[in-house]
Amino acid sequence: MGFKTGDFPPVEQEEFLEKPLQERLRTLALHWVEYGFGSPKMIPATYVVKVLFLHVLAGTALATWTSGVGPFWDVTHWWNEPVVYQKLVLWTVFLETLGVAGSWGPIAGKFKPMTGGILFWARPGTIRLRPWKRVPFTGGDRRTAGDVLLYLAFLLSLLPAVVLPGVPTESLTQALPDNTSGLVRPALLIAPIVLYALNGLRDKTIFLAARGEQYLPALVFFAVLPFTDMILAAKLLICMVWIGAGVSKFGLHFTNVVSPMVSNSPCIPSKRIKRLHYRDFPRDIRPSKVATFMAHVGGSTVEIVTPLVLLFSTNRWLTLVGVALMVVFHLFITSTFPLAVPLEWNLLFAYLSIFLFLGFPAWDGYGVGDMSSPLLAAGIAAGLAFFPVLGNLRPDLVSFLPSMRQYAGNWASALWAFAPGAEEKLNSLPHRPTQNQVDQLQAMGYPAAVAEITMQQTIAWRSMHSQGRGLFSVLLKNLPDLDERTVREAEFACNSLIGFNFGDGHLHNIDLINAVQARVGFTPGEWIVVWVESQPIHRGTQHYQVIDAALGVIERGTWRVADAVKEQPWLPNGPIPLDVTWTREDATHATHETHDEAHETVESRTP
Repeated sequence: MGFKTGDFPPVEQEEFLEKPLQERLRTLALHWVEYGFGSPKMIPATYVVKVLFLHVLAGTALATWTSGVGPFWDVTHWWNEPVVYQKLVLWTVFLETLGVAGSWGPIAGKFKPMTGGILFWARPGTIRLRPWKRVPFTGGDRRTAGDVLLYLAFLLSLLPAVVLPGVPTESLTQALPDNTSGLVRPALLIAPIVLYALNGLRDKTIFLAARGEQYLPALVFFAVLPFTDMILAAKLLICMVWIGAGVSKFGLHFTNVVSPMVSNSPCIPSKRIKRLHYRDFPRDIRPSKVATFMAHVGGSTVEIVTPLVLLFSTNRWLTLVGVALMVVFHLFITSTFPLAVPLEWNLLFAYLSIFLFLGFPAWDGYGVGDMSSPLLAAGIAAGLAFFPVLGNLRPDLVSFLPSMRQYAGNWASALWAFAPGAEEKLNSLPHRPTQNQVDQLQAMGYPAAVAEITMQQTIAWRSMHSQGRGLFSVLLKNLPDLDERTVREAEFACNSLIGFNFGDGHLHNIDLINAVQARVGFTPGEWIVVWVESQPIHRGTQHYQVIDAALGVIERGTWRVADAVKEQPWLPNGPIPLDVTWTREDATHATHETHDEAHETVESRTP
């Protein structure tokens, strides 16, 4: 891999694209084992520069300069200043909401332009996805001028809290008599809190992109709690995030996340280390015992045990070890450049680990038992646990982000299958500031075949995860013309339609399909979506849907997760067992009719 040249799959491009889908998946999955996406070093270097300048340098410079502490390059002057902590959280919210933090750039499927976010959400007419149909005044799926004003008002409301100096409070003075920098003025947080909620009720995409499930509670704590309670509530919040993520890694999914994530890390150049995470490369690329150890010892165990230690420990050395573990944990995730690229979030959490548990340790009066009221502590803990508990029991009701299932591998997911030429219809979508990703790549100078193979690498990546084997099984069962179709990974593809995705299939479910269909008008069989919900924590199955954009849902069913993880990514033994629970009567006719038309089209183009 060079700085400007990547490790592209070693295939005869035109010949490769004529091969059956399963053969292509095998080739690309095996390539992923050793090279990941194969991006040139310039790509991760671009992210490093962005994070250093926009988040680390600009964020700390603003937070320290406007708070009268610093200089910002002398960390010893400000690392445990409460107002700096508050402002770094607010600055991160601003960057996330703007669209230049998580889910940004080429690794997230944004090539030209590299930014989604504001380009979509500040543009009337783009697609808006409401979270709950029963909430009044949220009907429709078109972004209005009012939605744009609401979004821009939220962005702007964050800045005064970042740039204005802190003010002293009685509770802060009692806890830290020598503090002179104060806290963010609570009145400045009212508008961001209200606008956070209003934007979230109108558009779930903006709320999830702004990581409202984590930052909105933090802003509420900043605004309403006295200082010591604010610190303790923040500890409960970060521990809930960690523990929720750790619990979500139980089961069969997460081990299948670790291997492809390590393979994609530019910080692990050794092919030998990457291969160690697979059972018997190239014959068997299911996760190895090393991957299992990394997943459930280095992952779930660390995320559950360490936060509990940090929350209750009064031992300095034990707390120091716990903080070091969590910092290394987040830096490791950052180093792998995961496909949603939540780099700023991970760096912030590494800092929060130090600030909260070493800056304000339990033995200095900041233990959970030091909260002003046991009822307050219990109420905050119960409130923070509500959505993670509900989301694990009923994943259809809660996004995987409020469910605290980051990186768990247990995601609502989808694949899109287009009849020949049908994908191009998406480029007619009105008010959309981007084109399809394959067209973005060609606009950057990639030959058509290279652009297509690059996008097919993402479906090979999906096949390496548990739900990918199920999704491809449903496609193979339902589409006899699958080898002639264009298959896309929905997480990537929906980025070009709504400006954001963080691995959450709820952002490209039937609501998005209907919104696109109303604007574009696919004919039956042209755009087939196979979509699967996350696995409930107490069940061994996942529920899937087959959606025809023109007809709606045409099939429902389930598969056993245990069956999915037993197979190789390219399904050499054929589809895994599926339990079809409902089928629309005219569905078979529609898909076979499209198959016949597509076959005629292919034949007419053959010399």
